[in-house]
Amino acid sequence: MHEAYIRLVGNEPRSWENRGHFFAAAAEGMRRILVENARRKKRLKHSGGRQKVDLADADITVDRAVDDLLMLDEALAKLALEDPVKAELVKLRYFAGLTMEQAAQVLSI
Repeated sequence: MHEAYIRLVGNEPRSWENRGHFFAAAAEGMRRILVENARRKKRLKHSGGRQKVDLADADITVDRAVDDLLMLDEALAKLALEDPVKAELVKLRYFAGLTMEQAAQVLSI
């Protein structure tokens, strides 16, 4: 959350038009941070930083969250082309954690 706040505010004070403007920017900022982290994890998983581990000692896990987040980002980008309001609703609910009522208030402004 700290990184999202720094990206929102930066080094200079910012004046928000209204709550909707703030929450939309916060949701987009959080989305970008999560997607960047997911892409970074995926790169590390498929490239450098590997160590040889004996298969008998390996704790095999699948990090589905990274793949799911990247697929969500792609689907959200496609949805934004077709219906920007619905895409914004998904961002507010998923990335900003707003309830349906809160998201409806933000979108109605």
